[in-house]
Amino acid sequence: MTREEWEKLLQPYVQTVDELKVKLRGMRSEFEIEGIHTPIEFVTGRVKEISAIEEKLVRRHISMDRIEQDMEDLAGVRIMTQFTEDIYKVVDLLRQRKDIVILEERDYVTNEKPSGYRSYHIVIEYPVQLSSGEKKVLAEIQVRTMQMNVWATIEHAINYKYDGEYTEEMSEKLKKAASLSMEVDKLFSELHNGLVHTANEAQDS
Repeated sequence: MTREEWEKLLQPYVQTVDELKVKLRGMRSEFEIEGIHTPIEFVTGRVKEISAIEEKLVRRHISMDRIEQDMEDLAGVRIMTQFTEDIYKVVDLLRQRKDIVILEERDYVTNEKPSGYRSYHIVIEYPVQLSSGEKKVLAEIQVRTMQMNVWATIEHAINYKYDGEYTEEMSEKLKKAASLSMEVDKLFSELHNGLVHTANEAQDS
């Protein structure tokens, strides 16, 4: 495919990412206006790079005529939270929305991958409005804490540099880092819950 053909194919996904980012950031603003803790810390998004799409087509044996049905992460949005419990609050908020249809959920927070990777993945169908009419596209939303995101970002960079060929020592260090990251998340949650409990006691007294 030419560059122009790729851009035409991916334009609905660019629009989808832009719209979802605005809507999710709007949800965060609602909590901030109310003066209560927001489960959404920040939101990012991207459309998959053409080179990454082509690589995945080969690796997953996906034909071009099936790309929009079989590649669910052409459009990707990531929601970062401060605390692990916020992940599930965000998931509940997404389940209540009427402008998306949730097709699949994968909980790698409770059921982390062998590598140590943790995140909550949601595959959605989103109706994007184009000049030619409505088009329903697939998108993936990832929800994770900032600690989980740091680990995943570093792991991704190492994986890219070494083309997935880890030494046993590297693999063990990544798992150890993932375990430490989980402990940090637990400590932050305990600190947060302790502050909330103290504040509630002060209000009741």
